[in-house]
Amino acid sequence: MLKDILAISGQAGLFKTVSKGNNSVIVESLLSGKRFPAHSTNKIISLEDIAIFTINEEVPLKDVLKKIAEKEDFKKSIDHKLSGNILKEYFKEILPDFDEDRVYVSDIKKVIQWYNILQEKEMLSFEDEEAEKPAEETPETPEIKETKE
Repeated sequence: MLKDILAISGQAGLFKTVSKGNNSVIVESLLSGKRFPAHSTNKIISLEDIAIFTINEEVPLKDVLKKIAEKEDFKKSIDHKLSGNILKEYFKEILPDFDEDRVYVSDIKKVIQWYNILQEKEMLSFEDEEAEKPAEETPETPEIKETKE
């Protein structure tokens, strides 16, 4: 689900990978629909590679988005522009043991904003991606029939 969705530093919103070039990736803004090259000099990260710090471990962003979706009955979440205290309280409902020393209000804002963008674009899918992959086929061995002579 999140492999082809990118966050680019210095750019608002999220981007979908359209194609890849030598030193750039052609992306399409999920907000405006505009396409442009994102160069290797930009800090580009796939949402699949993002995790949220908790007291004991790192929780993949996909799992956090799923918890928000379940809390909100797969509808839009709260506004990411609310006060920091409200956002922290909301996030504690989603991920009670998030590490408040390492997860900043700006991080919480991004996660909520990203959830709302993906929800609006109907790009939230939490089906097990392993189940979506077809089972590896084993090559068929030709059947050898014995003939009696």
